[in-house]
Amino acid sequence: MADEHGSVIPIESDADVVTARQQARAMASGLELTSTDQTLLATAISEVARNITAYAKRGEVQLKIVRDDHGRHGIRVIARDDGPGIENLELALQDGFTSGTGLGLGLPGARRLVDEFDIETAPGRGTTVTLVMWERGNSRAA
Repeated sequence: MADEHGSVIPIESDADVVTARQQARAMASGLELTSTDQTLLATAISEVARNITAYAKRGEVQLKIVRDDHGRHGIRVIARDDGPGIENLELALQDGFTSGTGLGLGLPGARRLVDEFDIETAPGRGTTVTLVMWERGNSRAA
């Protein structure tokens, strides 16, 4: 994938989460992402960015327009923090599990909303979540 355009948004508050959503929507509107896919992407960003404010207190969301080997464009989101990490990732990816006060829909919900989802985490070493939403013409990963 070739990186074309990008930005980094520091995440420390709910206002920063909104900024990340807005910037992603602005980037996506310049591509051939449908308004539905723009909403799905913004919602996924909300979920992973709110995890930063809830568990790590601060981190960042990096947004980039990317292109695959076939010339198709998409938005790649990397949400990164140096927080406590996730002790049991398998459990954290199950609907309904929460180690806080939320509904437990954040990570599994974000995974369902985008085309590609990856997470790297370890206790005491922070968490990095990577999301990609591609222009249509592909089949969304389950």
